[in-house]
Amino acid sequence: MLKTYKFKLEPTKGQADKITWTLSMCRWLYNSMLEQRKFAYGKRGISLNYNKQANELPALKKEIPEFKQIQSQVLQHVAKRLDFAFQSFFRRLKKGENPGYPRFQGKNRYDSFTYPQSGFKLEGKFLKLSKIGNVRIKLHRQMEGNIKTCTIKRKNGKYYACFSCEMEALKQATTGKQVGIDLGVKHLAITSDGEFFEHPKYLRKSERKIKYLQRMVSRRKKGSNRRQKAVALLAKAWEQISNRRRDTAHKISRFLVNEYDLIVFEDLKITNMVKNHSLAKSIHDASWGMLIQFTTYKAEWAGKSVELVDPRNTSQACSKCGQIVKKTLKERTHRCSCGYVADRDVNAAKNILQKADGYVPEVCGQLELQLF
Repeated sequence: MLKTYKFKLEPTKGQADKITWTLSMCRWLYNSMLEQRKFAYGKRGISLNYNKQANELPALKKEIPEFKQIQSQVLQHVAKRLDFAFQSFFRRLKKGENPGYPRFQGKNRYDSFTYPQSGFKLEGKFLKLSKIGNVRIKLHRQMEGNIKTCTIKRKNGKYYACFSCEMEALKQATTGKQVGIDLGVKHLAITSDGEFFEHPKYLRKSERKIKYLQRMVSRRKKGSNRRQKAVALLAKAWEQISNRRRDTAHKISRFLVNEYDLIVFEDLKITNMVKNHSLAKSIHDASWGMLIQFTTYKAEWAGKSVELVDPRNTSQACSKCGQIVKKTLKERTHRCSCGYVADRDVNAAKNILQKADGYVPEVCGQLELQLF
């Protein structure tokens, strides 16, 4: 299995300029290869793949000597990256989705390049990068496993190195416990055991600051240094929100994986849910998908499992007798004619766990009402 470690880089002014130049050349190569594919298929009916485009790189270096200043495998990975974009595009087409065609990368949209196998080496507090030099790196923790790839990433004026390491999964001791998780906007997550995880609402809390910075950007003259500074401040504010959401998702997912052997979520169609404009901002702010993703990969590493179940009627059905008890979003307490009373979200979490166990509550009382 692969695990990625991310460390901050502290390049000199010359090294930062070299990284920026490398990103610019890789972006130009990516866009040129994309244009080549479009032209070959649109005008000649020829489909190009990774092998055909990668084999043309030696000839490209002769025509454009600047590419000799970039490690060869970095250039090959640009072709691989484009090929992956097309593979993802065609895979989504086969599934009946409506994907966007791979698009040209603008100046601020291409922010990483990868050394797939060689061209990098850790030497103490420095990361030796081919064609760039020895860059100082903050190794704040020990890596495990064999390093397979190194990706250099630029984000908001900062530089990072991401190492993909191959290692064996470490199984944790089993607890014998299972849990259902109901995701919401009032509380971020509610367990079938009655535990509530608060929704931090980082976007809501920073909304005033974000609006102020957005107005600042809109008032600055395009192309001016003042606008660039304002854009950088806005990007930093968004990054802080993203980092806080990520931190919360890591903490909750770690707790769940440590406490339970089976964790069950609803298989939510978040893309469709955000079409409800009254809840879209709160749903985005909750980052349910991130929580499910983090819990899933942590569970795999720990030898535990995560399941997704159909969310239909989990909020309306009684987890004790199975009757459908209609409730509006304002009603936060589940009250059933069978006498069962519980928090609405806890009842939903219990239904989610029962669906994973294959248990279908009896609904005879409801059927009798319909038949007689």
